Amino acid sequence: MGTEAKNEEMDPAVGLLAVQALHRLASRVEATHVAAARAAGWSWEQIGDALGITRQSVHAKYAKEERHV
Repeated sequence: MGTEAKNEEMDPAVGLLAVQALHRLASRVEATHVAAARAAGWSWEQIGDALGITRQSVHAKYAKEERHV
């Protein structure tokens, strides 16, 4: 059974639900590690560099959560 046969048998709804679940999991893992990095004294720039995004992007996404802790 080749890749083509497997793709034809796969229900797109199942695959898309799996992608959605992976996105949610990745977001939670990212938030956990951003919080841990901030608690360890990392700057927004260091975190952004580690994630491959700008410090402004990571700050905009997580600074509000940091203030609520």
